[in-house]
Amino acid sequence: MAFLSLIDWWQVIFYVFCLVAFIQLLYYWIIFQRLAYFKPSEKIKSQQHPVSVIVCARDEAANLAKNLPGVLVQTYPTTHEVIVVNHNSQDETRYLLEEFKKTFKNLHIVNLEQEAKGIPGKKYPLSIGIKEAHHEILLLTDADCVPASESWMQKMQDAYGEGTEIVLGYGAYHKQPGVLNKLIRFETFHSALQYLSFALAGMPYMGVGRNLSYKKGLFFANKGFSSINHVLSGDDDLFINRVAKKDNTAIAIDQEAITLSAPKKTFGDWWRQKNRHFTTGKFYKPTHRFLLGLYSLTHFLFYPLLIVSALFYDWRISLGIFLVRCLSQAIIYYKAMNKLHEKDLFAWWWLLDIWMFIYYCIFAPALWKKPRKNWH
Repeated sequence: MAFLSLIDWWQVIFYVFCLVAFIQLLYYWIIFQRLAYFKPSEKIKSQQHPVSVIVCARDEAANLAKNLPGVLVQTYPTTHEVIVVNHNSQDETRYLLEEFKKTFKNLHIVNLEQEAKGIPGKKYPLSIGIKEAHHEILLLTDADCVPASESWMQKMQDAYGEGTEIVLGYGAYHKQPGVLNKLIRFETFHSALQYLSFALAGMPYMGVGRNLSYKKGLFFANKGFSSINHVLSGDDDLFINRVAKKDNTAIAIDQEAITLSAPKKTFGDWWRQKNRHFTTGKFYKPTHRFLLGLYSLTHFLFYPLLIVSALFYDWRISLGIFLVRCLSQAIIYYKAMNKLHEKDLFAWWWLLDIWMFIYYCIFAPALWKKPRKNWH
């Protein structure tokens, strides 16, 4: 007890703050700089493999009417098809697809009229779509997504090289006025900064189903989703977490390779969406859980420790450490936001970074929450 009474606890907290700041800097300058300074290798000629685009839809008639034409009118000169898996929809999806089929002969419709017992989420319809695909290269997106350009298919294929089996794309959200839109887009950017940078560092751990490509042979060689059928989500991140390796994964972040989705309109809808996504994190490989957890923990602790260190230890040293970390963030964020075409967020990055402390408080409980059993 006498020993404990001699400890300067404010000094201990300051040292912890220094350690936290140092770890954060390591992530920014060892991992995240890889995306910020990423330059794709130049191709002598474009890749033009036959491609099967797969879209799963459940009661998505309104979204398909808006977004599917953007997929169907891609300027891709090589053989390609668009497969829409209509999973037991109760709206006008079937009739809408039949109308599209009259104009677009490369549209292949798969109507499913029953559920798969014991397989929650969209893994069952996606598996059926993959089985129906005629081509080795699969390109996945969602019914609520639209390609940013008519060259989306081409740009995603350009990322394939020798040995490549997976291409991770960026699924952005439409830019709209309002604070919620900025919060959603910054969180999406922040997640992409992590999974794309880790992939470039040789540690790929996830992809997003809004914009993802992999080979059909890879899917069947790993028995599809059989190891994760019990999980509601995971058709994108958990599958990639299991099959992605240093040498078989590439990224595509060209402005024309992006997909765009409509963001949630209310905080409650966004909260439910993110809660569902967070329930898969516990199933990542241990190394990925540790590295992502360490980053999130130090990110979460940085501002509280900064305030305590500045108030009760030495505000000048604490401020200096804050400025070093702030400058590092500003450089990496600026370059990465330009790479992902989110540069309008840079003016707000420092406020949005502080918001992430609140974000962790709100969404961290989802890591221990039992997921729901439906996917729509």
